[in-house]
Amino acid sequence: MGLVRVATWNVNSVKQRMPRLLPWLDERQPDVLCLQETKLADQAFTELLGQELGRRGYEVALHGEVQWNGVALLSRVGLDDVVKGLADAPGFPHPEARAVAATCGGVRVHSVYVPNGRTPDSDHYHYKLAWLAALRDVVSAGPESALVCGDVNIAPADADVFDPDAYIGQTHVTPRERAALAELEALGLRDVVRERWPAERVFTYWDYRAGMFHKDLGMRIDLVLASGPVADRVRAAWVDRHARKGTGPSDHAPVIVDLDVAPDGDIGPVVPPPSAPAGRRGSGRKLPQSP
Repeated sequence: MGLVRVATWNVNSVKQRMPRLLPWLDERQPDVLCLQETKLADQAFTELLGQELGRRGYEVALHGEVQWNGVALLSRVGLDDVVKGLADAPGFPHPEARAVAATCGGVRVHSVYVPNGRTPDSDHYHYKLAWLAALRDVVSAGPESALVCGDVNIAPADADVFDPDAYIGQTHVTPRERAALAELEALGLRDVVRERWPAERVFTYWDYRAGMFHKDLGMRIDLVLASGPVADRVRAAWVDRHARKGTGPSDHAPVIVDLDVAPDGDIGPVVPPPSAPAGRRGSGRKLPQSP
């Protein structure tokens, strides 16, 4: 059986998300799941989840750290040629656990957690740009069938934030970050959620503070980028907003993409849709950390 359903989810600590993750896997049944911000060393991840994931038929590729960052790839359709990290990737100052790749069901899948950048023109911002360049080099050298999935910490366009005016002077929206993402996409990668829903309001991240989720004041920074042969197979692409609701959620929602068949139909872009009305640009709403 080939790759049909792929998902990506920044879980913001896999240990804290345990009560949500396993029931979600049972409900959504992804063939491949890319995780970010696992925040666990590899051995601790295996001790925590290895048996439960194995029982569900998943092989696991891990690249973790004790307290920060961390990425994982879970696959029920094969897990071959695993590579941890990026060749020639910069560090801050040391290399961080931000990428893991493997071939799953004939597709080269990259689970990535792009550096935040912190503030424009900071050392971390330049690290972010250099890291994205290293990712581009790795993907360009890989096979034609590829997926880059994860938290890219960049909103590709103004439509991908609740109000562009609220992000003036912030990272995630600067021209240089967006240009670095565009250079990655220029390899032939397609943003499959936006391609399927070109004019819809779609977010994947909402700050925990200030009721941002309930007001639907978010950003779309978790992406599934697919090369042409894979993007042509997409039958559904959507944000599982239900996983952001309830008790003990991550501040990110999973993104789900179905290839060849759509088990839940061509649903989306956000499931279930938010009840909050869409705000207008210049509404005066600020980010929680803004003065």
